[in-house]
Amino acid sequence: MASIHLIPFLAEGGAPQGNAFWFAIQNATVEGKATICCLLLLSLFSWTIIITKARQLYIARKWAKKFFASYNETRDPLDIKRKGDAYEGAPAYQLYIRGADEVEYQLKNHPVKVKGKSYISPASFEAVKVVMEEASSAEAMALEKGMIVLSTAVAGGPFIGLLGTVWGVMSTFAGIAQAHSASLTAMAPGVAAALIATVVGLLVAIPAMFGYNFMVTTVRAITQELDGFASRYANQIEHEYVDSRPLAEEIAAAMSRERQGGYEQTAVEPALA
Repeated sequence: MASIHLIPFLAEGGAPQGNAFWFAIQNATVEGKATICCLLLLSLFSWTIIITKARQLYIARKWAKKFFASYNETRDPLDIKRKGDAYEGAPAYQLYIRGADEVEYQLKNHPVKVKGKSYISPASFEAVKVVMEEASSAEAMALEKGMIVLSTAVAGGPFIGLLGTVWGVMSTFAGIAQAHSASLTAMAPGVAAALIATVVGLLVAIPAMFGYNFMVTTVRAITQELDGFASRYANQIEHEYVDSRPLAEEIAAAMSRERQGGYEQTAVEPALA
């Protein structure tokens, strides 16, 4: 049986110029080299996003665990802010601090006094919820920032490489036609140089695909966790700081304050007379 010899892609001596990879690049056309340069630039951006996002997501998960552990130990939803604790890397903390700032603003500027304690009105609570929704959206956008580069590398890398390959094959056959020579020796360098563009395109797309899938899953988990915390946080604020008295009781309290004001005014008029 005849033996089959496999020549490794990067093995020395596999091509006249050292190895197959560099031989293909050296014999690439100007268009092929331009395609490879575009792919290398896309790969640079892709790896920058992968490394940056991996670090961002690691910090977000790490600080989120610490923040949730601290928040679960509190009874009052504003305790963490009043203590001055900070968890800057956690998206949930950014939402928390925005909501806490708005609650304190409403308590200070639009308080509702009930039995000596300050509350906020349902209308003020709606303002708090709007601020929390804005914070949640901003954090989700920050987590997803840059992901378009990875999706572009995954979808576009192979096609850019294929463009370089088709262009290179077209140039090779055009050169063979002009030289009136159709031997394998004349075709091989041009075809090899054309195929290297597809290889580089796949080398760009494959790491980007794995990184994109991992990061999309992680970002989705963090945003779902953020949405769940926002609902829980809003519910606790409503129980602790929102005036939830029945409407009849609020009307009775308002009429009582109005009568007290009238009595005070009646008492002051004789004194002035």
